[in-house]
This record gives sequence, C-alpha cells and structure tokens, in this order.
Amino acid sequence: MRAWVSETVYASAAYVLASLLTFQIVMPLQNMYFPEYASRASLLFLPHGVRVLSAWLLGWRAIFALLPGVFIVFAILAGSDVLLPSRIAAMLFAVTTAPAVFYLCKILGWDLFPAPGKRACWTCVMGVGLVSSLLVSGLTNLAFGSATAEYIAYLIGDLSGLFFLMLGLHFGFMFFEKRRA
Repeated sequence: MRAWVSETVYASAAYVLASLLTFQIVMPLQNMYFPEYASRASLLFLPHGVRVLSAWLLGWRAIFALLPGVFIVFAILAGSDVLLPSRIAAMLFAVTTAPAVFYLCKILGWDLFPAPGKRACWTCVMGVGLVSSLLVSGLTNLAFGSATAEYIAYLIGDLSGLFFLMLGLHFGFMFFEKRRA
C-alpha cells in the first residue's frame, strides 16, 4: 500500500510540475516567438513524457498513479467544466493509452518494461510515445471536436515533450552519476 501511495504522489506531482512548466513557461515563450500560431496546443508538451515514462516504469499502475495529477491539471485549466463528459473522456484517454500500448507490445512479443539486467530500449519507448500520442491526440480531438491542425500540434508537442524529458533525465542521471563517482 505504501508503494502505491508513493508512486501516486511522485507520478502525479511530476505530471502537475510538467504541466506547470508547459503552461507557465513554454506556452508564453511559444506565444511570444510564434504569435501567428493560433493553436492552444503546446509544441513542447512535457506531460506526455511523464505519462509515457510512468507507464513504462509502473505498467497499469500508472493509470491510478497519474489520475490525481491529470485531474488537478484539468481542474486548473477547465475550472468547473472539468466534469464535462468530453473532459472526463480526455482524462481517461490521457491515463490509459500509454499503458495499453506497452501491454499491447508485450502481448505481441516485445516486452519493453524495465527489468533487472535488461537494457532499456529508448527508441522503443519513443515508439510507444508516438503510438500513444497518435491515439491520445485522435481520441482527444474527437472528444473535443477539434480541427485537424490541433491534432498535428498535439502530436508535435507530445513527441517533443517526451524527447526533451527523456534527454533531460539522461543528462540529469549523468550529472548525478559523475557527482557520486
């Protein structure tokens, strides 16, 4: 039980932090440098990286670990509209898609989940991120009735967010490894 609580705290806190960075820093910079870009989608959506990496590390437990954080972010952005059916559907798509893709890969014979002594396949994780993004973007746009341009923007933001989050973690781990040595 204690592990579930800590997983939920860490995963949801990472999701909220990634969302705050995206909406408070990335989006204002994006709007400043690309004022003609009218979409409300971020071209660097870090929360997608948190969703994919949480699903990779936690498997199906990521659904429950991320749900509080996803709800908090949706509540901040949507206010009282957070309980609209389209928003609830979008939240469910956000938390279930990456774990479902990882498990589909496992069923097809590609167990990408981490295990002791097993090297991580980072390109595989990016591939799952791509498939997850295609599904989440499509399903979310369907739920919200958004334009096709939004779909492309979500896809770009999701993939760049996952890539840069993974890159940041890579350099962070290298930094801490060097400090420990």
